[in-house]
Amino acid sequence: MAASHTLSYAVHHTDVLLTHVDRSVCKMLGSPEVPLLSKKGDITIGGAFSIHSQISQPSLSLTNAPKPLICSRINFSEFRFAQTMIFAIEEINNSSSLLPNISVGYKVFDTCGSTLHSTRAVMGLMNGQDSALGGTCSGQSSVHVIIGASESSSTIVLLQLSGIFQIPVVSHFATCACLSNRKEYPSFFRTIPSDYYQSRALAKLVKHFGWTWVGAVRSDNDYGNNGMATFIAAASQEGVCVEYSEAISRTDSDEEVARVVRVIRSGSARVLIAFLAQSEMNILLEEALKQNLVGLQWVGSESWITAGHLANKRYAGILMGALGFTIRKTKIKGLQEFLLKVNPSQDPGNNLLKEFWESTFDCSFQSSLSGQSQCSGSESLRDVNNSFTDVLELRISNNVYKAVYAAAHAMHNLLKCGKNGKSSDHSCIWRNYLHPNQIVKHLQDVNFTLQSGEKVYFDENGDPAAAYELVNWQTNQAGDAVFVTVGSYDASLPNGRQFTMPLSVCSESCPTGFRQAMIKGKPICCFSCIAYSAECSRCALEFWSNENHSQCIPKVIEFLSFGETMGALLTAFSLLGASLTLAVSCVFFRFRHTPLVKASNSELSFLLLFSLTLCFLCALTFIGQPTEWSCMLRHTAFGITFALCMSCILAKTIVVVRAFKTTKPTNAQCSAPLQRTSVFSCTLLQVLVCVLWLTIAPPFPYKNTAHATERIILECDLGSPVGFWAVLGYIGLLASLCFVLAFLARKLPDNFNEAKFITFSMLIFCAVWITFIPAYVSSPGKFTVAVEIFAILASTFGLFFCIFAPKCYILLVKPERNTKKLMMERNLSN
Repeated sequence: MAASHTLSYAVHHTDVLLTHVDRSVCKMLGSPEVPLLSKKGDITIGGAFSIHSQISQPSLSLTNAPKPLICSRINFSEFRFAQTMIFAIEEINNSSSLLPNISVGYKVFDTCGSTLHSTRAVMGLMNGQDSALGGTCSGQSSVHVIIGASESSSTIVLLQLSGIFQIPVVSHFATCACLSNRKEYPSFFRTIPSDYYQSRALAKLVKHFGWTWVGAVRSDNDYGNNGMATFIAAASQEGVCVEYSEAISRTDSDEEVARVVRVIRSGSARVLIAFLAQSEMNILLEEALKQNLVGLQWVGSESWITAGHLANKRYAGILMGALGFTIRKTKIKGLQEFLLKVNPSQDPGNNLLKEFWESTFDCSFQSSLSGQSQCSGSESLRDVNNSFTDVLELRISNNVYKAVYAAAHAMHNLLKCGKNGKSSDHSCIWRNYLHPNQIVKHLQDVNFTLQSGEKVYFDENGDPAAAYELVNWQTNQAGDAVFVTVGSYDASLPNGRQFTMPLSVCSESCPTGFRQAMIKGKPICCFSCIAYSAECSRCALEFWSNENHSQCIPKVIEFLSFGETMGALLTAFSLLGASLTLAVSCVFFRFRHTPLVKASNSELSFLLLFSLTLCFLCALTFIGQPTEWSCMLRHTAFGITFALCMSCILAKTIVVVRAFKTTKPTNAQCSAPLQRTSVFSCTLLQVLVCVLWLTIAPPFPYKNTAHATERIILECDLGSPVGFWAVLGYIGLLASLCFVLAFLARKLPDNFNEAKFITFSMLIFCAVWITFIPAYVSSPGKFTVAVEIFAILASTFGLFFCIFAPKCYILLVKPERNTKKLMMERNLSN
């Protein structure tokens, strides 16, 4: 108990301390900014993206307050990252399995790719106060997880402030190896591999091509400096020497950038390692065009190697043939349609959406501006081809998608969703306060698989598995630059297997069982593969050869089982029919003393219901693995039960005909012993046929290997086809007699015309079995059995409903018609 009080005091003391620190920082930096995109929710995910690529540099003075920072030139790729985050959140909100009763909101801030603006963004994310409300700060962060930022330096700034409060940050694009330091950044995670692996992969790439003398240029920030330091160390171990290593920043003067390009031009190295962020790459390329920097083999980092805006004809003469590693691309189902629906009408008051629309279509929503067309809002993004709408190279966007889902799965586990102890309750246990370090703990433990099949998890440093694609800039038939994957690097594999390049061979190695044969007129590297002349042994009937033809493997055994869908459905219909028949038997027994049941010859009716029940149940003998006993049972049970059924119907038909064709009442009915004798005699004849069949040539289980080479169809051989068709023919004879007699008696008085219903039932019965014959002969494998079962069930249901449905209707729905008077009335017209 004392320990609990101590822990409670410690947590309270920490919250008070954090509140004090938060207020101190707020006073230093001023009020935070307003989010560019936002939506309320029970859980809020923050986003920090470089939505704008330019930022004003305000003049600083000790006497005047600094002017507000102004960001300009919207970055379509970064705007796509932000929309991808929103897309993932909307997917989660619509999911019934992930955070089912929890709504997820978001707040998106712009870092402008600047550490200064990143500071204001993180204050807005943590405190969540609008700038119009003054500089007050709350004690609890307004977001639970931060996705971002897009640069390593900006991410470090985020962590320096959010780390005080242990707010987890999941970056999609910050690759600096320094961020893997768990002591300094305990709440940091990322869905992009660390540059530690990329730099070493680049060193192996240079070594693979034998380039031992290279130049290097890097971004003058945490990303470039740390990445290049790792590369130089790894390259030295591979025996590669670096002639020069220059650094540039996007804030450098034109003279400084020109000096770096002159160093590259004057160097003797013909391979240039460019570890640059996209902003520095843009500056370097513009100066390279001015100085006509050509003839170099560029090796790039993942930041720019697949940047679509660089793959144009303007830079083709410089960059064509470039090599570099990048993360694997993937497809995100539904993202393209979501992006194409972005429109200012979604939030008319949002200035970012208007700015995006104006930049995309080169128009203005303000008619006063000259030289620009008026934006209507009805323009279509389907007609636009830029880095926002291009989803063919989804690499970093997929990292954003994974980061959002990682945060959602951590929250899902933290809130114990679906663990309420009730099988039907999948809701989450909501808490008013989610402590950040608990979120960090559950983020560390996430391990899940996306719909695309990609697994997402973090190692002890918060890093994902390091796997890259090696891409090469090539030209397609239209003359456009395309990124072609030519290799891969997987750091999880042992040394020697991490780096793979495509083979360049004239002929592939011969498989097992084949030998090389020279091709006349071709070099020695070209050959054909010829099978050895050794004799091959034939596999047994129950086996077949594997793909390499090196061993015999057992064939798959196939039969209609209760476990498969078709078998389960047929079983269900069989049991349903038997249950309905038993239910009707109960109804008839309940009303056995009423005129309708007596007029229907109750003894034959109960016997007919018993035979129909057996007909329904005999279908079950056809399902399951055939055995010696089941093969004999299925056909004999089918023949005898249907013969009994047809005998009962035939007896009922004869009774009806004689009852209404006889003039003397004393002779109007057949005696009960005569009815029983006729039913017994007709059934006994079928029993004799079945006994003769089982004695001479009974059915037996048979392995059919002729129909398919790769599987064995286990079925019942008829033994004697004559016996089977004799059983079926006898049933057909009884059915034909029933049909003829019932058809002749169809015009008997309407108040008691059972012959009419028997006629309908015989029509259905005969139609089913006439159709069965060609279907049975032509169906392959287990479908032969399914066709026979279907014929049994269909014909039995037809008999059952046609004969007993009208009687049940009167007994249960129209009891006023169940009188002796109505039963005895004759239609005068007849």
